[in-house]
Amino acid sequence: MKEISILVTGSGGQLGQELQEIQSQFPKIKFKFFNRAELDITDKKAVLEKLDLLSPDFLINAAAYTAVDQAESDEEKAFQVNVTGVDVLAKACQVKQTWLMHVSSDYVYHHNPERPLLEEDETLAQGVYARTKLKGDQVLQNMDVDYCILRTSWVYSSFGKNFVKSMGRLGRDREVLNIVSDQIGTPTYARELALVIVQMVQTIQAETSNRKKYRGVYNYSNEGVTNWAEFAEAIFKIQGITCEVRKITTEEFGAPAPRPKWSLLDKSKIKEVFGIEIKDWKESLKSCINLLNQS
Repeated sequence: MKEISILVTGSGGQLGQELQEIQSQFPKIKFKFFNRAELDITDKKAVLEKLDLLSPDFLINAAAYTAVDQAESDEEKAFQVNVTGVDVLAKACQVKQTWLMHVSSDYVYHHNPERPLLEEDETLAQGVYARTKLKGDQVLQNMDVDYCILRTSWVYSSFGKNFVKSMGRLGRDREVLNIVSDQIGTPTYARELALVIVQMVQTIQAETSNRKKYRGVYNYSNEGVTNWAEFAEAIFKIQGITCEVRKITTEEFGAPAPRPKWSLLDKSKIKEVFGIEIKDWKESLKSCINLLNQS
């Protein structure tokens, strides 16, 4: 396979840092990483200049406004990054014939069909973050550009701020923690998400006849089913933390932004189209915590 060139936006986030960590595993892929300060995805001129200069085969958009509660009082900024930024990237990719790999969210669905959510299910996004992520998806879906949207859930990593690291810290400091138990879903280890995106890129690049068949929306998370309270208990168990988890409802927690009660994603499509193998969330969690323990 010939060398593949990939431009990554949002390299300072969890996924961006994981992509940097795994790049050495792929000597035939040339990555170029840009954090928010180095490339503002809402800046049309800057984005086009970068694509002109680098002519990447793929652009992985790991940039996003993800402060769910803060978005409720900062709608303009969330819209800029999650909608305008995607529009700018999509138009630039359309001009340069670059394939856009865009990361989205389980929040766009926000309903419970009492089965794992499918990519074609209706979307009932609630809250500023969810609505802006959905609008970003729709920008891509309504444009004639080569794209894959990956909708994922409960992302954590050994990098950045996330639930796993917060629980490790708080669990050692407190005897009891109140954790929501009525939101159902599956965690996603960002390192494995990064590897999945690279596998998708390689599959698309290797296709010689009809790459457009890969266009579309794909769900991805680890396998299994849990809730936030059980997730916290699993973190404590692996780390030998004795903190008690007191299970509470979403309403009792009282976060400013609405949270989906059902985030269980059906991953049949990504497994079938790209031959992706997905680990159980507990196995992936152990891998991440082992890394954290080494640092």
